[in-house]
Amino acid sequence: MRTTDHTAARSRETIVADYERHIGRAAARLAGQTGQPVEVRSEGALVWDEEGRPHLDCGGYGVFILGHRHPAVLDAVRRQLDRHPLATRSLLSGELAEAAQRLAAATPAGLERVYFACTGAEAVEAALKLARAGGRRRVIAMANGFHGKTLGALSVTDRLAFQTPFRPLLPDITTVPFGDAEALREALAHDGRKACVILEPVQGEGGVRIPPPGYLREVADACGEAGAMLILDEVQSGLGRLGTWWGCDAEGVRPDLLLAGKGLGGGCLPVSAVVATEAAFAPLDRNPRLHSSTFSGYPLGMAAVTATLETIEREDIPARAQLLGKRLYEHVIEASHAAGPELVREVRGRGLLIGVELSHPRVAGRFMHELLARRVIAAHSLGTDTVVRFTPPATLSETEVDWFANAVGEAMARLGDAEERAT
Repeated sequence: MRTTDHTAARSRETIVADYERHIGRAAARLAGQTGQPVEVRSEGALVWDEEGRPHLDCGGYGVFILGHRHPAVLDAVRRQLDRHPLATRSLLSGELAEAAQRLAAATPAGLERVYFACTGAEAVEAALKLARAGGRRRVIAMANGFHGKTLGALSVTDRLAFQTPFRPLLPDITTVPFGDAEALREALAHDGRKACVILEPVQGEGGVRIPPPGYLREVADACGEAGAMLILDEVQSGLGRLGTWWGCDAEGVRPDLLLAGKGLGGGCLPVSAVVATEAAFAPLDRNPRLHSSTFSGYPLGMAAVTATLETIEREDIPARAQLLGKRLYEHVIEASHAAGPELVREVRGRGLLIGVELSHPRVAGRFMHELLARRVIAAHSLGTDTVVRFTPPATLSETEVDWFANAVGEAMARLGDAEERAT
Protein backbone atom coordinates (compact mmCIF):
# COMPACT_ATOMS: atom_id res chain seq x y z
CA MET A 1 0.00 0.00 0.00
CA ARG A 2 1.27 3.45 -0.92
CA THR A 3 1.55 5.97 1.93
CA THR A 4 2.75 9.54 2.33
CA ASP A 5 4.36 11.21 5.32
CA HIS A 6 2.34 14.41 5.14
CA THR A 7 -1.17 15.30 4.05
CA ALA A 8 0.32 18.35 2.36
CA ALA A 9 2.19 16.07 -0.06
CA ARG A 10 -1.12 14.94 -1.58
CA SER A 11 -2.86 17.24 -4.02
CA ARG A 12 -6.27 18.68 -3.24
CA GLU A 13 -7.65 16.90 -6.31
CA THR A 14 -6.42 13.53 -5.01
CA ILE A 15 -7.94 14.19 -1.59
CA VAL A 16 -11.31 15.15 -3.11
CA ALA A 17 -11.20 12.00 -5.26
CA ASP A 18 -10.54 9.88 -2.17
CA TYR A 19 -13.48 11.57 -0.43
CA GLU A 20 -15.62 10.68 -3.45
CA ARG A 21 -14.55 7.03 -3.41
CA HIS A 22 -14.16 6.26 0.27
CA ILE A 23 -15.68 8.88 2.58
CA GLY A 24 -18.84 10.34 1.06
CA ARG A 25 -20.01 11.75 -2.24
CA ALA A 26 -21.93 14.56 -0.57
CA ALA A 27 -18.78 15.79 1.19
CA ALA A 28 -16.82 15.61 -2.06
CA ARG A 29 -19.54 17.46 -3.93
CA LEU A 30 -19.65 20.22 -1.31
CA ALA A 31 -15.87 20.60 -1.49
CA GLY A 32 -16.09 20.95 -5.24
CA GLN A 33 -18.85 23.54 -5.06
CA THR A 34 -17.27 25.71 -2.36
CA GLY A 35 -13.58 25.27 -3.12
CA GLN A 36 -12.82 24.07 0.41
CA PRO A 37 -9.07 24.07 1.03
CA VAL A 38 -7.21 21.26 2.78
CA GLU A 39 -6.18 21.86 6.39
CA VAL A 40 -2.63 20.72 7.05
CA ARG A 41 -1.33 22.54 10.14
CA SER A 42 -2.68 24.45 13.13
CA GLU A 43 -1.57 26.55 16.07
CA GLY A 44 -3.49 28.87 18.35
CA ALA A 45 -6.49 30.29 16.49
CA LEU A 46 -4.99 29.60 13.07
CA VAL A 47 -5.27 26.72 10.61
CA TRP A 48 -3.05 26.67 7.52
CA ASP A 49 -4.16 25.18 4.21
CA GLU A 50 -2.23 23.28 1.55
CA GLU A 51 -1.06 26.52 -0.04
CA GLY A 52 0.31 27.91 3.22
CA ARG A 53 -2.52 30.38 3.79
CA PRO A 54 -3.65 30.93 7.41
CA HIS A 55 -7.35 30.75 8.30
CA LEU A 56 -8.86 32.15 11.50
CA ASP A 57 -10.72 29.29 13.17
CA CYS A 58 -13.91 30.64 14.72
CA GLY A 59 -15.71 27.34 14.13
CA GLY A 60 -14.42 24.00 15.33
CA TYR A 61 -17.82 23.22 16.90
CA GLY A 62 -16.62 24.41 20.30
CA VAL A 63 -13.59 22.12 20.58
CA PHE A 64 -10.86 24.76 20.59
CA ILE A 65 -11.57 26.97 23.60
CA LEU A 66 -7.78 26.95 24.23
CA GLY A 67 -6.98 27.16 20.53
CA HIS A 68 -5.14 24.51 18.55
CA ARG A 69 -2.13 22.79 20.07
CA HIS A 70 -1.94 24.84 23.25
CA PRO A 71 1.70 24.49 24.45
CA ALA A 72 0.80 23.29 27.95
CA VAL A 73 -1.57 20.60 26.68
CA LEU A 74 0.74 19.58 23.87
CA ASP A 75 3.67 19.22 26.27
CA ALA A 76 1.64 17.05 28.65
CA VAL A 77 0.43 14.84 25.79
CA ARG A 78 3.95 14.45 24.37
CA ARG A 79 5.37 13.45 27.74
CA GLN A 80 2.56 10.94 28.28
CA LEU A 81 2.98 9.55 24.75
CA ASP A 82 6.64 8.87 25.46
CA ARG A 83 5.79 7.16 28.75
CA HIS A 84 2.49 5.24 28.54
CA PRO A 85 -0.23 6.28 26.02
CA LEU A 86 -2.82 3.51 26.54
CA ALA A 87 -3.75 1.45 29.59
CA THR A 88 -4.11 -2.28 30.12
CA ARG A 89 -7.36 -1.62 32.05
CA SER A 90 -6.29 -4.47 34.33
CA LEU A 91 -4.19 -2.29 36.66
CA LEU A 92 -4.67 1.06 38.38
CA SER A 93 -4.10 4.28 36.41
CA GLY A 94 -2.62 7.30 38.13
CA GLU A 95 -3.47 9.49 35.14
CA LEU A 96 -7.14 8.50 35.36
CA ALA A 97 -7.28 9.14 39.10
CA GLU A 98 -5.72 12.61 38.79
CA ALA A 99 -7.91 13.69 35.87
CA ALA A 100 -11.07 12.52 37.67
CA GLN A 101 -10.10 14.32 40.88
CA ARG A 102 -9.36 17.56 39.04
CA LEU A 103 -12.54 17.43 36.96
CA ALA A 104 -14.70 16.75 40.02
CA ALA A 105 -13.03 19.69 41.79
CA ALA A 106 -13.83 21.96 38.83
CA THR A 107 -17.56 21.14 38.78
CA PRO A 108 -20.31 22.27 41.18
CA ALA A 109 -20.04 20.90 44.72
CA GLY A 110 -21.60 17.47 45.15
CA LEU A 111 -20.52 16.13 41.75
CA GLU A 112 -17.89 13.60 42.81
CA ARG A 113 -18.06 10.56 40.52
CA VAL A 114 -16.56 10.62 37.02
CA TYR A 115 -16.90 8.36 34.00
CA PHE A 116 -14.71 9.23 31.00
CA ALA A 117 -15.50 8.51 27.35
CA CYS A 118 -14.29 9.89 24.01
CA THR A 119 -17.23 11.77 22.45
CA GLY A 120 -20.12 13.89 23.61
CA ALA A 121 -22.65 11.37 22.32
CA GLU A 122 -20.95 8.64 24.37
CA ALA A 123 -21.32 10.78 27.47
CA VAL A 124 -25.03 11.22 26.71
CA GLU A 125 -25.46 7.47 26.26
CA ALA A 126 -23.76 6.80 29.59
CA ALA A 127 -25.98 9.37 31.32
CA LEU A 128 -29.17 7.89 29.87
CA LYS A 129 -28.08 4.41 30.95
CA LEU A 130 -27.33 5.64 34.47
CA ALA A 131 -30.78 7.23 34.60
CA ARG A 132 -32.44 3.99 33.45
CA ALA A 133 -30.44 1.85 35.83
CA GLY A 134 -31.65 4.16 38.60
CA GLY A 135 -35.29 3.58 37.67
CA ARG A 136 -35.80 6.67 35.46
CA ARG A 137 -37.62 5.18 32.47
CA ARG A 138 -39.16 8.45 31.26
CA VAL A 139 -37.01 11.09 29.57
CA ILE A 140 -38.06 14.71 29.16
CA ALA A 141 -36.04 16.53 26.49
CA MET A 142 -36.23 19.98 24.95
CA ALA A 143 -37.54 21.21 21.62
CA ASN A 144 -34.57 22.16 19.39
CA GLY A 145 -32.22 20.26 21.70
CA PHE A 146 -29.22 18.43 20.30
CA HIS A 147 -27.33 15.69 22.14
CA GLY A 148 -25.73 13.58 19.42
CA LYS A 149 -26.58 10.98 16.80
CA THR A 150 -25.99 7.62 18.47
CA LEU A 151 -29.28 5.84 19.09
CA GLY A 152 -29.97 6.97 22.64
CA ALA A 153 -28.64 10.49 22.10
CA LEU A 154 -30.63 10.74 18.87
CA SER A 155 -33.79 9.83 20.77
CA VAL A 156 -33.48 13.07 22.77
CA THR A 157 -32.26 15.16 19.81
CA ASP A 158 -35.12 17.17 18.36
CA ARG A 159 -34.40 16.97 14.63
CA LEU A 160 -36.84 14.88 12.60
CA ALA A 161 -34.52 14.65 9.59
CA PHE A 162 -31.92 12.85 11.71
CA GLN A 163 -34.41 10.65 13.58
CA THR A 164 -36.73 9.38 10.83
CA PRO A 165 -34.41 6.82 9.14
CA PHE A 166 -33.71 5.15 12.49
CA ARG A 167 -37.14 4.84 14.07
CA PRO A 168 -38.27 3.35 16.36
CA LEU A 169 -36.02 5.11 18.85
CA LEU A 170 -36.13 4.92 22.64
CA PRO A 171 -39.67 4.93 24.06
CA ASP A 172 -41.16 7.25 26.68
CA ILE A 173 -39.56 10.46 25.41
CA THR A 174 -41.48 13.68 26.06
CA THR A 175 -40.42 16.94 24.40
CA VAL A 176 -41.27 20.30 25.96
CA PRO A 177 -40.48 23.86 24.81
CA PHE A 178 -37.01 25.08 25.79
CA GLY A 179 -37.22 28.06 28.12
CA ASP A 180 -40.74 27.22 29.37
CA ALA A 181 -40.42 26.10 32.99
CA GLU A 182 -44.18 25.75 33.42
CA ALA A 183 -44.37 23.27 30.53
CA LEU A 184 -41.68 21.23 32.26
CA ARG A 185 -43.58 21.28 35.55
CA GLU A 186 -46.66 19.97 33.77
CA ALA A 187 -44.65 17.17 32.18
CA LEU A 188 -43.25 16.23 35.59
CA ALA A 189 -46.64 16.24 37.30
CA HIS A 190 -47.12 12.56 36.42
CA ASP A 191 -44.52 10.03 37.59
CA GLY A 192 -41.83 12.64 38.13
CA ARG A 193 -39.78 10.22 40.24
CA LYS A 194 -39.51 7.92 37.25
CA ALA A 195 -38.24 10.69 34.96
CA CYS A 196 -35.00 12.33 34.00
CA VAL A 197 -34.73 15.72 32.32
CA ILE A 198 -31.96 16.45 29.82
CA LEU A 199 -31.12 19.87 28.41
CA GLU A 200 -28.33 22.27 27.46
CA PRO A 201 -27.86 25.54 29.39
CA VAL A 202 -27.70 27.26 25.99
CA GLN A 203 -28.73 25.31 22.91
CA GLY A 204 -25.73 25.19 20.60
CA GLU A 205 -26.63 23.10 17.55
CA GLY A 206 -30.21 24.31 17.96
CA GLY A 207 -29.05 27.76 16.89
CA VAL A 208 -27.62 29.40 20.04
CA ARG A 209 -30.98 29.52 21.81
CA ILE A 210 -30.65 31.32 25.14
CA PRO A 211 -33.35 30.73 27.77
CA PRO A 212 -34.82 33.55 29.86
CA PRO A 213 -32.97 34.54 33.06
CA GLY A 214 -33.72 32.22 35.94
CA TYR A 215 -34.84 29.35 33.72
CA LEU A 216 -32.15 26.87 34.77
CA ARG A 217 -32.87 27.56 38.43
CA GLU A 218 -36.59 26.92 37.79
CA VAL A 219 -35.73 23.69 35.97
CA ALA A 220 -33.59 22.51 38.89
CA ASP A 221 -36.32 23.43 41.38
CA ALA A 222 -38.97 21.63 39.32
CA CYS A 223 -36.82 18.50 39.16
CA GLY A 224 -36.15 18.64 42.88
CA GLU A 225 -39.83 19.03 43.76
CA ALA A 226 -40.87 16.18 41.45
CA GLY A 227 -37.98 13.89 42.39
CA ALA A 228 -36.72 13.82 38.80
CA MET A 229 -33.07 13.42 37.78
CA LEU A 230 -31.48 16.45 36.08
CA ILE A 231 -28.92 15.91 33.31
CA LEU A 232 -27.15 19.02 32.02
CA ASP A 233 -25.40 18.59 28.68
CA GLU A 234 -22.45 20.99 28.95
CA VAL A 235 -20.48 19.34 26.15
CA GLN A 236 -20.49 22.59 24.15
CA SER A 237 -21.31 25.16 26.81
CA GLY A 238 -18.85 24.09 29.51
CA LEU A 239 -15.19 24.77 30.30
CA GLY A 240 -15.49 28.55 30.09
CA ARG A 241 -17.21 28.83 26.72
CA LEU A 242 -20.13 30.88 28.09
CA GLY A 243 -18.01 33.09 30.34
CA THR A 244 -18.37 30.87 33.42
CA TRP A 245 -16.74 27.50 34.12
CA TRP A 246 -20.06 25.82 33.39
CA GLY A 247 -23.27 27.21 31.98
CA CYS A 248 -25.10 26.16 35.14
CA ASP A 249 -22.79 28.28 37.30
CA ALA A 250 -24.56 31.47 36.21
CA GLU A 251 -27.63 30.46 38.23
CA GLY A 252 -25.99 28.35 40.92
CA VAL A 253 -27.47 25.09 39.66
CA ARG A 254 -26.02 21.67 40.42
CA PRO A 255 -27.39 18.86 38.24
CA ASP A 256 -27.38 15.17 39.11
CA LEU A 257 -25.29 14.48 36.01
CA LEU A 258 -23.11 17.00 34.18
CA LEU A 259 -21.76 16.10 30.74
CA ALA A 260 -18.47 17.54 29.45
CA GLY A 261 -16.59 17.12 26.19
CA LYS A 262 -15.31 18.99 23.13
CA GLY A 263 -12.73 21.28 24.78
CA LEU A 264 -12.04 18.79 27.58
CA GLY A 265 -9.14 17.33 25.58
CA GLY A 266 -7.58 20.76 25.13
CA GLY A 267 -8.06 20.77 21.36
CA CYS A 268 -5.59 17.90 21.05
CA LEU A 269 -7.46 14.68 21.85
CA PRO A 270 -11.07 13.43 22.00
CA VAL A 271 -12.29 13.14 25.60
CA SER A 272 -15.71 13.45 27.21
CA ALA A 273 -17.03 12.79 30.69
CA VAL A 274 -20.05 12.28 32.90
CA VAL A 275 -19.64 13.88 36.32
CA ALA A 276 -22.26 12.64 38.77
CA THR A 277 -23.53 12.83 42.30
CA GLU A 278 -22.96 9.75 44.44
CA ALA A 279 -26.67 8.88 44.24
CA ALA A 280 -26.87 9.19 40.45
CA PHE A 281 -23.70 7.12 40.01
CA ALA A 282 -24.84 4.36 42.38
CA PRO A 283 -25.61 1.76 39.66
CA LEU A 284 -21.99 1.88 38.47
CA ASP A 285 -20.70 1.86 42.03
CA ARG A 286 -22.58 -1.40 42.57
CA ASN A 287 -21.54 -2.92 39.25
CA PRO A 288 -18.91 -1.08 37.16
CA ARG A 289 -19.34 -3.61 34.36
CA LEU A 290 -22.80 -2.25 33.55
CA HIS A 291 -21.18 0.38 31.33
CA SER A 292 -17.57 0.32 30.16
CA SER A 293 -15.41 1.13 27.15
CA THR A 294 -11.94 0.02 26.06
CA PHE A 295 -10.66 3.58 25.77
CA SER A 296 -12.46 5.07 28.76
CA GLY A 297 -9.89 7.00 30.79
CA TYR A 298 -6.98 6.27 28.45
CA PRO A 299 -3.76 7.79 29.87
CA LEU A 300 -2.99 10.01 26.87
CA GLY A 301 -6.43 11.62 27.09
CA MET A 302 -6.21 11.94 30.87
CA ALA A 303 -2.93 13.84 30.56
CA ALA A 304 -4.70 16.21 28.18
CA VAL A 305 -7.63 16.64 30.58
CA THR A 306 -5.40 17.48 33.55
CA ALA A 307 -3.36 19.98 31.51
CA THR A 308 -6.54 21.51 30.07
CA LEU A 309 -8.16 22.05 33.47
CA GLU A 310 -4.94 23.54 34.85
CA THR A 311 -4.68 25.88 31.86
CA ILE A 312 -8.31 27.02 32.07
CA GLU A 313 -7.77 27.94 35.72
CA ARG A 314 -4.30 29.47 35.29
CA GLU A 315 -5.28 31.63 32.29
CA ASP A 316 -8.76 32.43 33.68
CA ILE A 317 -10.38 31.31 30.45
CA PRO A 318 -13.98 31.95 31.63
CA ALA A 319 -13.25 35.64 32.31
CA ARG A 320 -11.42 35.97 29.00
CA ALA A 321 -14.33 34.32 27.19
CA GLN A 322 -16.78 36.72 28.78
CA LEU A 323 -14.82 39.86 27.85
CA LEU A 324 -13.79 38.67 24.39
CA GLY A 325 -17.27 37.36 23.65
CA LYS A 326 -18.81 40.75 24.44
CA ARG A 327 -16.45 42.44 21.98
CA LEU A 328 -17.04 39.94 19.20
CA TYR A 329 -20.80 40.04 19.75
CA GLU A 330 -20.77 43.82 19.40
CA HIS A 331 -18.76 43.53 16.17
CA VAL A 332 -21.32 41.08 14.76
CA ILE A 333 -24.24 43.31 15.78
CA GLU A 334 -22.62 46.33 14.13
CA ALA A 335 -21.79 44.37 10.98
CA SER A 336 -25.32 42.97 10.71
CA HIS A 337 -26.64 46.46 10.00
CA ALA A 338 -24.93 46.32 6.59
CA ALA A 339 -27.00 43.29 5.60
CA GLY A 340 -30.22 44.64 7.05
CA PRO A 341 -33.08 43.05 9.03
CA GLU A 342 -34.46 41.39 5.91
CA LEU A 343 -31.41 39.10 5.84
CA VAL A 344 -30.25 38.99 9.48
CA ARG A 345 -33.14 38.06 11.72
CA GLU A 346 -31.25 38.03 15.01
CA VAL A 347 -27.81 37.82 16.59
CA ARG A 348 -27.65 35.80 19.81
CA GLY A 349 -24.73 35.06 22.05
CA ARG A 350 -23.28 34.36 25.45
CA GLY A 351 -19.54 34.38 25.98
CA LEU A 352 -17.81 32.80 23.00
CA LEU A 353 -20.91 31.08 21.62
CA ILE A 354 -22.44 33.46 19.08
CA GLY A 355 -25.16 32.67 16.55
CA VAL A 356 -26.33 34.67 13.54
CA GLU A 357 -29.81 33.73 12.37
CA LEU A 358 -30.25 34.45 8.66
CA SER A 359 -33.47 34.68 6.67
CA HIS A 360 -32.97 31.54 4.59
CA PRO A 361 -30.62 28.53 4.42
CA ARG A 362 -29.30 29.88 1.13
CA VAL A 363 -28.35 33.17 2.81
CA ALA A 364 -26.65 31.27 5.66
CA GLY A 365 -24.63 29.28 3.13
CA ARG A 366 -23.63 32.45 1.29
CA PHE A 367 -22.55 34.08 4.56
CA MET A 368 -20.28 31.13 5.39
CA HIS A 369 -18.87 31.22 1.85
CA GLU A 370 -18.10 34.95 2.15
CA LEU A 371 -16.39 34.35 5.50
CA LEU A 372 -14.30 31.52 4.06
CA ALA A 373 -13.29 33.77 1.17
CA ARG A 374 -11.81 36.04 3.86
CA ARG A 375 -10.21 33.01 5.52
CA VAL A 376 -12.50 32.93 8.56
CA ILE A 377 -13.95 29.54 9.50
CA ALA A 378 -17.45 29.48 11.00
CA ALA A 379 -19.79 26.59 11.79
CA HIS A 380 -23.27 25.78 10.57
CA SER A 381 -25.82 24.47 13.08
CA LEU A 382 -26.96 20.86 12.89
CA GLY A 383 -30.33 21.68 14.44
CA THR A 384 -31.24 24.47 12.04
CA ASP A 385 -30.20 25.44 8.52
CA THR A 386 -30.39 29.19 9.07
CA VAL A 387 -27.97 29.84 11.96
CA VAL A 388 -24.23 30.34 11.49
CA ARG A 389 -22.21 29.98 14.69
CA PHE A 390 -18.96 31.45 15.92
CA THR A 391 -17.13 29.47 18.62
CA PRO A 392 -13.62 30.98 18.59
CA PRO A 393 -10.82 30.29 21.07
CA ALA A 394 -10.51 32.45 24.17
CA THR A 395 -6.91 33.10 23.12
CA LEU A 396 -7.52 35.45 20.16
CA SER A 397 -4.95 38.22 19.76
CA GLU A 398 -5.87 41.84 19.01
CA THR A 399 -4.82 41.28 15.40
CA GLU A 400 -7.11 38.26 15.19
CA VAL A 401 -10.02 40.21 16.71
CA ASP A 402 -9.55 42.85 14.01
CA TRP A 403 -9.37 40.12 11.37
CA PHE A 404 -12.67 38.71 12.63
CA ALA A 405 -14.37 42.11 12.75
CA ASN A 406 -13.25 43.09 9.25
CA ALA A 407 -14.20 39.73 7.73
CA VAL A 408 -17.66 39.68 9.31
CA GLY A 409 -18.25 43.29 8.28
CA GLU A 410 -17.23 42.65 4.67
CA ALA A 411 -19.21 39.40 4.49
CA MET A 412 -22.35 41.11 5.81
CA ALA A 413 -21.91 43.95 3.33
CA ARG A 414 -21.65 41.43 0.49
CA LEU A 415 -24.91 39.84 1.63
CA GLY A 416 -26.59 43.23 1.50
CA ASP A 417 -25.15 44.01 -1.94
CA ALA A 418 -26.31 40.66 -3.31
CA GLU A 419 -29.82 41.26 -1.98
CA GLU A 420 -29.97 44.68 -3.63
CA ARG A 421 -28.88 43.22 -6.97
CA ALA A 422 -31.49 40.48 -6.68
CA THR A 423 -34.26 43.03 -6.17
